[in-house]
Amino acid sequence: MSTAPPTTTDEAPQAAAPAPKSRGPWAPLRPLILRLHFYAGVFVAPFLLVAAATGFLYAGAFQAEKLVYSHEMTVPVGDASLSMSEQVDAARKAYPEGTVSAVRPSPEDDATTRVMLSGVKGVDATHTLAVFVDPYTGKVRGALEQYGSTGALPLRTWIDEFHRDLHLGENGRLYSELAASWLWVIAGGGLVLWFSRRRALRKVRGTAGRRRTLGLHGTVGVWAAAGFIFLSATGLTWSTYAGANIDVLRTSLGQATPSVSAAASGGEHAGHDTASGAGGDGEHGVGLDEILAAARAEGLGDPVEIVPPADASSAYVVKQVQRSWPEKQDAVAIDPATGEVTDVLRFDDYPLLAKLTRWGIDLHTGVLFGLVNQLALMLLAGSLILLIVWGYRMWWQRGRGSAFGRPIPRGAWAQVPPYVLVPLMAAVAVVAYFVPLLGIPLAGFLVVDVVLGEIAHRRGRRAAA
Repeated sequence: MSTAPPTTTDEAPQAAAPAPKSRGPWAPLRPLILRLHFYAGVFVAPFLLVAAATGFLYAGAFQAEKLVYSHEMTVPVGDASLSMSEQVDAARKAYPEGTVSAVRPSPEDDATTRVMLSGVKGVDATHTLAVFVDPYTGKVRGALEQYGSTGALPLRTWIDEFHRDLHLGENGRLYSELAASWLWVIAGGGLVLWFSRRRALRKVRGTAGRRRTLGLHGTVGVWAAAGFIFLSATGLTWSTYAGANIDVLRTSLGQATPSVSAAASGGEHAGHDTASGAGGDGEHGVGLDEILAAARAEGLGDPVEIVPPADASSAYVVKQVQRSWPEKQDAVAIDPATGEVTDVLRFDDYPLLAKLTRWGIDLHTGVLFGLVNQLALMLLAGSLILLIVWGYRMWWQRGRGSAFGRPIPRGAWAQVPPYVLVPLMAAVAVVAYFVPLLGIPLAGFLVVDVVLGEIAHRRGRRAAA
């Protein structure tokens, strides 16, 4: 079913894609879906297998990170915390060459404060150096490269990049986008095939060989299909090409994710007393402690991140960074010269699609519901791996010892009535336009299939002659 390459049916290979006895447009459509499910599975399954294996690792990386970096992330609980200024000063003294780009105050009694420094030699330009400071003593407990808004440390970053682009950069992202583009198609097609054969599938339970594999493949696939479709849809939201199209669509509908305005108020004091930040210490104007107090007064509870002004005309931005449920995603901008709040953005005021995107991504990455979320992702990834293995096994078994991997007979599209085929092709063209790594391979499949069909046809004519 849903992702495995080969088919979810047991028609004999020599039969010309037999259709069920039911009347209506479904009868000729089923062989077409069966053939698409088969070919898409055969060629896309290797990409899905890599995505599933790396996704399985990523889901477990959160707990592994807490164990591996426990020294840096946790501290013994003390009596009283130092001021934010003192904690940031401790990090700056340890790494004076860096510029403070953000600060995450200790969110719990036993947690360290993270001071993120940019421009540190030896640190990737897209990463920051997270300096972990004991909030009670000011002692630096360590420093690690950090990536992304979720604060991924080296272990999780390595697995994340492996899952996203196989450590091949932007070109490597094509693999994951290809997998996400086709996962929902294969899952949806397998789901349709399973329900169309559910009575027959009940009869194959307990049997051996290909029928037994088919039963396992279909049963596991139908239970996991909804999860696969969800992973596909959310994965596409931050892919290179489909993700860009989704962003354009959301923007045109007025559903883009809003951001707090970081422009400081324009009074005569705007920009004054901010020169103290020139050395990259993060202290601008009234300073970090008053800025944090102003954010607390606006209801921003832990965990929060403080981003210093980018220049003399900018404000501090303090934003909540909790992605677990219930999410904390409010943000405020605070004038560095006066400590007054200049803008407030509440997550409750996000457009609906912006909220759904946020929740979808966080559920996809395993942070929305914590450990339960991560275990569910691991279960989905494991199911996908099993389905792919079973699918290839069915392809092998389809040859029945005489030929490896016999394909589903071609010509199914010719049986579909024009009043069904034409709208269907139009819908496929629209989807393929917005999801190019679905459309381009699909066009390739069709071209290759037509060419192979023509070659086979000509050979048949010569043999008959």
